[in-house]
Amino acid sequence: MVVGENESGDIKSISPDQTDKQVGTKNPNLLTLEIFRVTKEAQQQHGLRHSDYQRYRGYCSRRIRRLRKVLKIPQGDRRHYRRRDVTATHLTANNAENRLLCVPMLQAERAWAHAMQLRQEANTEPRKRFHLVSRLRKACAHAQTLLMLCESGSCDARTQLEAGAYAAWLQGVLLMELQQWRDAAERFTRAQLVLDNLCAALPDDERPIYKQKSEELKPSLRYCAYNIGDESAAGDLLAMRGQGLIENLDTLMAQAKESRSGIMHEVEWRGRRVTVRPEKVRLFLIALQDLDKSAASAEKIEAKIDILENILMDCKDAISAIKDEMKNDQKLKTTAEGQMSSIQYLLSYLMYLRLMRTIERNNLLVQQAEDARRKNIQIDGKKVRPQDLTRLYEIILQNFIELQQLPGFENNSSYQEEIETQIKVYRAFRSYYIAQVLTGLRRFREALAMLERSNVYIMESISSNLSDKVLLDKLDILKKDIESCKFEVHADSVLEDDDDLDEETKYTSSGKAYKEKKPLVDRLDDYKEESQALTKNPNIYKLPPPMEAIPCKPLFFDLACNFIEFPNLDEKTGTADSKKQGAGLTGLVKGFLGWGKGDK
Repeated sequence: MVVGENESGDIKSISPDQTDKQVGTKNPNLLTLEIFRVTKEAQQQHGLRHSDYQRYRGYCSRRIRRLRKVLKIPQGDRRHYRRRDVTATHLTANNAENRLLCVPMLQAERAWAHAMQLRQEANTEPRKRFHLVSRLRKACAHAQTLLMLCESGSCDARTQLEAGAYAAWLQGVLLMELQQWRDAAERFTRAQLVLDNLCAALPDDERPIYKQKSEELKPSLRYCAYNIGDESAAGDLLAMRGQGLIENLDTLMAQAKESRSGIMHEVEWRGRRVTVRPEKVRLFLIALQDLDKSAASAEKIEAKIDILENILMDCKDAISAIKDEMKNDQKLKTTAEGQMSSIQYLLSYLMYLRLMRTIERNNLLVQQAEDARRKNIQIDGKKVRPQDLTRLYEIILQNFIELQQLPGFENNSSYQEEIETQIKVYRAFRSYYIAQVLTGLRRFREALAMLERSNVYIMESISSNLSDKVLLDKLDILKKDIESCKFEVHADSVLEDDDDLDEETKYTSSGKAYKEKKPLVDRLDDYKEESQALTKNPNIYKLPPPMEAIPCKPLFFDLACNFIEFPNLDEKTGTADSKKQGAGLTGLVKGFLGWGKGDK
């Protein structure tokens, strides 16, 4: 699937099914192998960065051995050798895979690396040049086998082109070693022509490898032209394209472009193509088209919102997959400043999709709230207020600010102008609903100022060549609403008379109506209408009544008095002497009558 954006900024997508209908049916099980990319990475990682051909040759041998073991095509056992080559039968089997093509490719690379090793040793031992030529012939034979396998119908067009260029390059190296200059120049020209066409057709992130390989062929072409002796020989060789140099070049290039659309899954956005490599991202982009169609065909707003929320969840997972791959990609650490790699560009594109779908969902929420407010319907048991719409437009503006801060687009003037124009549109809507909030608070001056500000935003957005017809229609409706709202606010402000307002109709500094704190029972002498008496919470009498201070009955102290021992104060009061005198008279009587003897 190809996903892109046209000149008006709309995102476009082409599915593989549509591509198949345009060029015919294709086999979905075609094998693919990026020969030049695979060989370049292997060479840089296994010795050729330091021109160590022996190390690279050993790597090719070990890699071939592992592949044969995994693919179950061993050449005999430990005692006996039985040659088994990869054939077209292997490629047409049900378990065929891309690694089958790696076997002849690595055999050619091993023979070529051995030949380059012998070239280094031939400086001191000239006899090794014969072995060098033999190894180059072996490399050409393996490359020709690879080309025959790719042209058997089991591989895609790009693999066929790369195999042809690879075989032509190795043949040119061999012919150049044999000093057959004209034939060598023809082979190099064939390889360079294919590489240039592939470089022009591929995305920006895949071009450097093919462009570098094409540049490496130029010194060989100049040397061949010098040895041919004719200064115009190089130009004649380049002009052979129209004379049937590569008869099926145009056909294969067309097939390669179509296979890139159907298999490689490129993303084209704002003039740049990027290959989608993470599988989760590719599946999301494929499913995005169906989800967009479902959202467009949904009749109810609630169904559209649910579909968009599902899209946002899938987009979030795709962004997480790209971020995980970026953590494991070592090449991103060496990326030059000011340049975006393909995966970083893809991440910005997915973030753009997520924010645009979020804005679309919030617009649906705004539409739902406006309909409910117009019809006086509650949403989730609550009445829609202007504050709710203001909050939704605040969220939309925050999403646009995040769009302005997308990595790689901070300095893109055209992109920033588009986002800034849409920001002015939504600021106009936000100012209008803020004015309605201020009108409800009876702050008429501020409301008129916000309506004027909304009108200014409308004029600025229209003057910025806004191309979205939907937004233009909404702005026309908003402009009419602003005019009517101005008259209403002006009429309310004229009728407002602060001197004649009662206390209960006055408003505090925060805009809320003033409420009398004293209950009605405490201000019965004030002869005025009690507006709060008809509300849900009338201030008539305070329940429960307030607490009052009363004298406390000393029950605690009466009980405690029985357990208190008071000091003896008889000596100080003089009652002790009177007690002694009384005791003598009574003792006489007791003794006389016999009383009191048993008391002690």
